[in-house]
Amino acid sequence: MVWIAGARPATLPAAIVPVLVGTAIGAPATHVRLAPFLAALGAAILIQVGTNYFNDYADFRAGADTAARLGPRRLASSGLATPRAVLIAALLAFGGAGLIGLYLVVVGGWPILVIGMLSIVCGFAYTGGPWPLAYVGLGDLFVFLFFGVVAVVGSAYLQSGDFMSGAILVSLPVGCLVTAILVVNNLRDIETDGAAGKRTLAVRLGAGAARAEYVALIAAAYASVLGMWFASPTGGSLFWLPFLTLPLALALLRTVLTSDAPASNLNAALKGTGMLHLSFGVLLALAFILVRVPTG
Repeated sequence: MVWIAGARPATLPAAIVPVLVGTAIGAPATHVRLAPFLAALGAAILIQVGTNYFNDYADFRAGADTAARLGPRRLASSGLATPRAVLIAALLAFGGAGLIGLYLVVVGGWPILVIGMLSIVCGFAYTGGPWPLAYVGLGDLFVFLFFGVVAVVGSAYLQSGDFMSGAILVSLPVGCLVTAILVVNNLRDIETDGAAGKRTLAVRLGAGAARAEYVALIAAAYASVLGMWFASPTGGSLFWLPFLTLPLALALLRTVLTSDAPASNLNAALKGTGMLHLSFGVLLALAFILVRVPTG
């Protein structure tokens, strides 16, 4: 279906993983607050979908989506849907997230209200408004903060009722890997984005720096888990679980570091980095869950 493809299902783990990890670290040993978890998951997915639709609309309006674009077809630029319909779809997704957010505000109070409002505003500001984040090189920072730190810490808060200092540390590998997805996307589109005036960080710094950023993000994700492994007096023995994804990470690094990699390879690396983010996040969440499961 056109609208499902336009929602970019492959990007949805970017919304799912931080909620899983935040819930895993914030939930008590024997009880997950299921309703807040499901509501946070639904709101996060709708914000991601709304951001995707609005990105489709805004990039079309700005002329950034052209026939030379190397990624999957967009709804507005391909004529599969009118720009107005895509905009309405974005507004409906954000509106749905806002309605779910009303319940989350009842559960978590004003901090959740602030987080929710900022997330929706930044969803619009990513490619819209007078100073689009993606067009001025701030997209990477936005993704790291909102799909990493904010989403993990907020999800943990909904379970624990307070802002846990450990949640910030745990959010770092999640933020690094979700940002790595964006880096591959921007590396693939570096020429078409530059020609369209979309000054992503990859366009501003060049392909070599974008590849170096990708390597640094992947390395930082594993290094931060390694730090948790050594620092945790009780759960350290299980923090090896995310390292099961290391072979996938090494294969992706080889692809991204190939200077003459064709667009098809970078498209495959984009999907692979999304899979790395998902599998790494699930295993990281599992490490926290298993260590707190009663054994007797």
